[in-house]
Parts: sequence; C-alpha cells; structure tokens
Amino acid sequence: MIMDRFINNLRVLWRADSAIADIRLRHALARSGFNAAAALIALFGLLMLELAAYFALLQVWGAIASAVTLGLINFAVAGILFLIASRQKPGRELELANEIHNSAMQALQADARLLQSEVAAFGNAVKHPMDSALGALPTLIVPLASVLINTLKKPKSEAK
Repeated sequence: MIMDRFINNLRVLWRADSAIADIRLRHALARSGFNAAAALIALFGLLMLELAAYFALLQVWGAIASAVTLGLINFAVAGILFLIASRQKPGRELELANEIHNSAMQALQADARLLQSEVAAFGNAVKHPMDSALGALPTLIVPLASVLINTLKKPKSEAK
C-alpha cells in the first residue's frame, strides 16, 4: 500500500517535472523568436545606416536623410522587440506545475519516511525477535484468552 502511494507520487512528480520542462522550453522558444526577429531588424538597421553613409558620400542630401531615418526606425523597432522579449513571462501554467511538483515532493518525502520507519521496524524485528514478540504480546493476550476460554467451556448440548 505504501509502495503504491510511493510509486504514484513518483509518477505525479515525473509528470509535473515534464510539464515544467515543456513550459520552460516553449517560453525559451518564444523569447528566442522575438530575439531573432529583433536581431534581424537590427541588422536591417545597420545595413540602412551603411547605405546612408554610402549615399552621404555620393550626394550631399536627398536619399541620405531617408536612409538614416529608416535605419533609426529599424533600431527603434528592434529595441521594442527586445523589451517585449525580456518582459515576457511564462504565465499561470508554470505556477500550477510548480505547485503540483512541490506537493508531489512533500508526499514522496512523507512516504519515504514512513517506508523507512517500516523497514527499520522490520529490521529490528529480525535482529531482536523476542523483543518483537514481547512487544506484540499485549495485543494478542485478549484474543488468545477469549479463544482459550471458549475451548475450555463445555457446550450446553454436551453437558446433558
């Protein structure tokens, strides 16, 4: 019975840990997607600034102002995406999975302590069999006495 509870708690712990790992993986993938998009836009911004420097050498103004403006806008968008990615949180499901994990760990620890005490009691009974028999003797006296009294009594049908 204790082993069944112990194994059940191990299963719950395994499921909670796998749910936590899945949630964290999805969260990391979402953050990395935003980071990749921000890096790509930052790269476009850098390319636009380089294009602006090229146009600055070719002409004095005109296309330069538009390329610089577009490059700065790309950098601003990349910064906003980095901020969104850094502030994104996993949500309520990770909190629930952590609660299940903690509950399963507490139940597992309680079952392990109970199992340890039973193993210690069994080991003690094997080491000291007379102590174990004498310890169980008070609980056996009443049933043994009643059986003994019933066998010593003669049934009413045989008394006649």
